[in-house]
Amino acid sequence: MEVVLTVLHVLVSLFLISVVLLQRGKGAEMGAAFGGSSQTIFGSRGPADFLNKLTTGAAVVFMLTSLLLTVATSKSGSVIDKAAIPAEQKSAPQLPQQPIQQAPQQPQGK
Repeated sequence: MEVVLTVLHVLVSLFLISVVLLQRGKGAEMGAAFGGSSQTIFGSRGPADFLNKLTTGAAVVFMLTSLLLTVATSKSGSVIDKAAIPAEQKSAPQLPQQPIQQAPQQPQGK
C-alpha cells in the first residue's frame, strides 16, 4: 500500500510541477497589447482557466496522497523504536574483572 501511494505521490508531484510551469505569469498579457494575437486554441482567455483547474485538481490529489502517506507510515511505528538498543545492551556496563593471581609455578625436575 505504501509503495503504491509513494509512486502515485511522485507522479502527481511531477504532474503538478509541469502544470505550474506551463502557466503564464501575470505580466504576460501586456505583450498582447502591442500586436500579439488574442486568438488562441483555448479561446480569448487562453489556457488559463483550464490550467487553473488542472493545477487545483493536482494540488488536491497531492495533499490527499501526502495525508494518506502520513497516516499509513505512522501506523508502522517509529524508526527510533525500531532502531532501539537491545535489552542486553541497556544494562549497566560490565567492569573488567581483576585477574586471579595464581601461585607461581615451580619448574619441574631438572
